[in-house]
Amino acid sequence: MSDVIHLLPDSVANQIAAGEVIQRPASVVKELVENAIDAGGDTVTIHVKDAGRTLIQVIDNGKGMSPTDARMAFERHATSKIREANDLFSVRTMGFRGEALASVASVAEVELRTRQQGEELGTFMHILGSVLQKQQTDHCPEGSNFAVKNLFFNVPARRKFLKSNSYELKNIITEVQRISLANPGLAISFFHNQSPVYELPSENVRKRIVGLFGKAINQSLTPVEAETSLVKVSGFIGQPKFAKKSFGEQFFFVNGRFMKHPFFHKAVMNAFERILPPDAIPSYFLFLEVDPATIDINIHPTKTEIKFEDEQAIWHILSACIREAIGKYNLMPTIDFDQRGSIDIPIPPGKGSSFSPPEVEINRYYNPFKQESYPGAWTDSGRNHNQAGQWEKLYPGTERNSDGETGRRGDEETENWQGTHSLGSEQEYQTTNFMQVKNRYILTPVKSGIMLIDQREAHARILYENFMQNFSTHLAASQRQLFPPVLELNAADAEILNALREELHHLGFEIRPEADHHFYIDGTPGVLSHLDAKDLVESVIASFQFRPVDLMEEIKSQLALVLAQSSSVNYGVSLKQEEMGALFNQLFACHSPGFSPAGKKIISIIALTDIENLFKD
Repeated sequence: MSDVIHLLPDSVANQIAAGEVIQRPASVVKELVENAIDAGGDTVTIHVKDAGRTLIQVIDNGKGMSPTDARMAFERHATSKIREANDLFSVRTMGFRGEALASVASVAEVELRTRQQGEELGTFMHILGSVLQKQQTDHCPEGSNFAVKNLFFNVPARRKFLKSNSYELKNIITEVQRISLANPGLAISFFHNQSPVYELPSENVRKRIVGLFGKAINQSLTPVEAETSLVKVSGFIGQPKFAKKSFGEQFFFVNGRFMKHPFFHKAVMNAFERILPPDAIPSYFLFLEVDPATIDINIHPTKTEIKFEDEQAIWHILSACIREAIGKYNLMPTIDFDQRGSIDIPIPPGKGSSFSPPEVEINRYYNPFKQESYPGAWTDSGRNHNQAGQWEKLYPGTERNSDGETGRRGDEETENWQGTHSLGSEQEYQTTNFMQVKNRYILTPVKSGIMLIDQREAHARILYENFMQNFSTHLAASQRQLFPPVLELNAADAEILNALREELHHLGFEIRPEADHHFYIDGTPGVLSHLDAKDLVESVIASFQFRPVDLMEEIKSQLALVLAQSSSVNYGVSLKQEEMGALFNQLFACHSPGFSPAGKKIISIIALTDIENLFKD
């Protein structure tokens, strides 16, 4: 029987390695920029086209490479970072495996121009799918210029599974943010389709954070510092009042390398315990410095998961120094009394001042037993008209007649108010059949017993189906903002909003982009005009931070879900009989009244037999 075990060709082995190291265009950017940092460059320029599908170019002013080094750099396990096994336990460079360039070259077309400092001529190399096509001398600047073209051209399955351009670009932006924060002294310019995304000069950590996340974050940053024999901690935390409901501004670094560490994240959250709402997440930018021999950075191909020798002790140190910063800078929430609408009591005048008491005008001709006995008195018709107006204001969609009964509004008018917190009705209903329990559930008798309705989930179902209908008709009414709020976003969030703007427009949002990732919210859907426009858009962005923005139908469904959950009537809100009746009627006009758009149960029925059993001996 013939032998069946054989060595894989280098091109196949490199593609297998690429599956671990090069997962998407952002992985290429990470590896090339880290190589530029290790080469001693203090200026890096990144050009990306079509979110990295067509081109990823990284230019640095580092040491450059000789012709032999340039050729060796694309071989597997070729590296200048380590020479023996013991070096793995004292790694201070970014890349050391010697797999990155070989992996990139196996799944893309690579062009390299590089020249060592002090040399007159450089080297040009052209590699296609691990195969060297050309190598020759070249006139080029000092440093290195990598151009990676047509990523995954020879691995169609990998290219097929790339997400939308907006999602892939967001991942690249995230990698640039991590590298920029870890290396504030590095000047970085980042362009997408020749448009600038970031142009960051060499600066300190605080200015780098502001450059990446906008000027608004500056007032939130609070310094954190601690130094022990195990670890040195530095960086910034965000003030509790600026905490958000989504991730995006949480960063850990160890010895200049970004890392993901859920255990240390719990240490931060533990320090903020009892001063943040349960669903709020504070910002933090924390830098740890430890002895390289006490950590293992070689446990994952992407080198973002790091194992610490003294993990428990560092957890307590981290939590303690954040608590210290919270106390030192008085970040505990304070009582802020609302002064709006309060009476401004003037200071009593001093001696010698003259003032007269307020005068009260009295209508001497007023007779309470006569109607219209004085100018401006209410007649019966005037009083009924006023009451009808107040009723209409409180419960849009229902009209009250002279007998105090409610009636039905026209279908055309109904569409304008349907879905607001002040719930209207599409049909007549009995106003005595509903009861609210704990401002959370609506009870109403049915033939088989008692029906319980979850008011929040029911309203979310109603709004969701209304929003989905608006998507299909593109006829959602927009309420213009008198003073349009402005959103100042980081580059990643701005890319998400740009990808969603068209669909948001179909729902009634009018969002106007300006320079430096600023967006003005000129209008919101009429049914959501009672909500804060800025918070509403931010909640939409947060929901798409960790999901691909790909298929249009999925975008529509997710947008409708987020908006329905954000704007539905909350628990604890007391509803009038008319509002409960309207909610009931609108719910059973939905296609799926039994479950919320998130899949939660809306309706439960307590059977009459179960009620009877409660009273049996």
